[in-house]
Amino acid sequence: MDRINRMVLERPVVIFSRSSCCMCHTIKMLFREFGVNPVVHELDEIPRGREIEQALSRLGRSPAVPAVFIGGELVGGTNEVMSLHLNRSLIPRLIQAGAMWV
Repeated sequence: MDRINRMVLERPVVIFSRSSCCMCHTIKMLFREFGVNPVVHELDEIPRGREIEQALSRLGRSPAVPAVFIGGELVGGTNEVMSLHLNRSLIPRLIQAGAMWV
């Protein structure tokens, strides 16, 4: 857990992903379309990625990826991010975290 806590403070937006996950790809593209440059940790490509994925599962993430953190806070996965986007609260949250400017 400490490792995840350190990792999510690297930048305003941190995404835990798997390189083969289509929903992860969709979320990464959404943020890039907004001009946000998230830190992306591909759990199938980094050392101890499996341990991180298991820790995300213990946080209540099912599936564990994508797991999106904004401003160091767990936002959730695809459903939560898309819900924020559709109700127009994602961009204000990104601005507040310093991930994008108006």
